[in-house]
Amino acid sequence: MEKEFRTLDLFAGVGGIRLGFEKAGFKTIFANDFDKTCKDTYDLNFDEPKLIIKDIWKVDIKDIPKFDILLGGFPCQAFSIAGYRKGFEDEEKGNLFFRIVEILRERMPKAFLLENVKNLKGHNKGKTFKIIKESLEDLGYTIKTEVLNSMIHGNIPQNRERIFIVGFKNVKKAEAFNFPKEIQLTKSFKEFTANETDDKYYYNDKPLYERIKNDINSENTVYQWRRKYVRANKKGVVPTLTANMGLGGHNVPIIKNHKGIRKLTPKECFLLQGFPENFKLPKTLADCKLYHQAGNSVTIPVVQRIAENMMKILNKEDK
Repeated sequence: MEKEFRTLDLFAGVGGIRLGFEKAGFKTIFANDFDKTCKDTYDLNFDEPKLIIKDIWKVDIKDIPKFDILLGGFPCQAFSIAGYRKGFEDEEKGNLFFRIVEILRERMPKAFLLENVKNLKGHNKGKTFKIIKESLEDLGYTIKTEVLNSMIHGNIPQNRERIFIVGFKNVKKAEAFNFPKEIQLTKSFKEFTANETDDKYYYNDKPLYERIKNDINSENTVYQWRRKYVRANKKGVVPTLTANMGLGGHNVPIIKNHKGIRKLTPKECFLLQGFPENFKLPKTLADCKLYHQAGNSVTIPVVQRIAENMMKILNKEDK
């Protein structure tokens, strides 16, 4: 019989990592983020626990319920080895990774999954990742890291590379754990985009139309307006959805159909992150906030595959 493993959903956003882990059979017991607008979307789609909006440094570790797995797509800033070695002095409090370390040190869960941008490994000439790795290993965890791409590991037509860090307290379990293997991409972006949508998403009568109409000429390609020029995605998939899609909309992917040239809708961006069709978006939130939330999230099928592999390992009896 499979055991129930409880997860802590930190830097939860709108719950992408939570969804992936719940699909693999994990149970969420606590969720936290700092962004107030995420709560509208998160609470609309999940029963208990609801999203607690609070600075993670101000969440008392004693108030966090018992959990087995820590999950978090944490923000990344540069931090110095000297600063860290001094022992979490105030200037380092901005570095949220160190709060993860404190929670792990105090609670020592069985495992964790952390997610970040692919460039984390080269950030600050590799020093940032070195501190992250050493900090986690100093706690007694054995870690594995891998860069996975949504279109190669999730069968989602989005070219999105992210680094995942998995750690286990039990060395043998860590050694037995493998990241998901590559799978064939069988889905087209057209399966995620609507035939008809609101006129406000079309460029046909907007000033930008004259600048982009000649460059956006295929219904089988996804494009992006890069402030001064149009970029076509050569792989026939959607380019990486980013959090700054919500800032001026210049990064929102663009497609052409029978009705004209338009950008993807927020709903389509969520679907291209693997969110289910029935995932609800609050009508009270502006599109710019929804684009930001979609771009800031994770691709759920990729996370689900990692979670399934973790579940298999955790369920194996310790010899």
